[in-house]
Amino acid sequence: MSNGVFHTIAPIYGLFYQKQVRHYRKILEENRDFLDLGKYTSAVDIGFGTGALCRVLHENGLKVTGVEPFQRMLKIARKKNADIPADCVMADILKGLPFEDDAFQISISSYVAHGMKKEDRLRMYREMARVTSKRMIIYDYNQERRLANDFVEWLEEGDYFNFIKVVEEELREEFGNVRKRDVDKRAAWYVVDLEKI
Repeated sequence: MSNGVFHTIAPIYGLFYQKQVRHYRKILEENRDFLDLGKYTSAVDIGFGTGALCRVLHENGLKVTGVEPFQRMLKIARKKNADIPADCVMADILKGLPFEDDAFQISISSYVAHGMKKEDRLRMYREMARVTSKRMIIYDYNQERRLANDFVEWLEEGDYFNFIKVVEEELREEFGNVRKRDVDKRAAWYVVDLEKI
């Protein structure tokens, strides 16, 4: 999706910030048996939008950094999260992140990968793995699609329709392991254990 589109829709995303925070709290709590993020100390949220997940990760005890390539999204995130010590960094993962190797224990990307073509997804996965020492999480759609998502994703011209068929295979081929957990009706965590590589 182009910078212009994200510039336009950023205020709309901002309207749903509190709803997203409640949703992420529920997801993290209900899936603690699968992956307790509270066991870790640091996380980077790739493509963090308005920062709702950053807030919830902070509430779970993590020192969190959010990375966002779009200026208007970043501005809203900084305002929404001004009361927590989250670093909000403008950077494009496809151009490389300004962090050292293994800078974070956890990296997570929420609803970003499906919008990328395969080559860009692989570049994102590799860069996430580079800055992560323990677990990498792709939080995105699963196979349970609905018409509204299909239409929006078609408009965005991403790779949504292919992504949900190949994400597990891509991650397994790249890293040798992936665990999937459906965390709600239409979304999953695809978790790579980087310590096994």
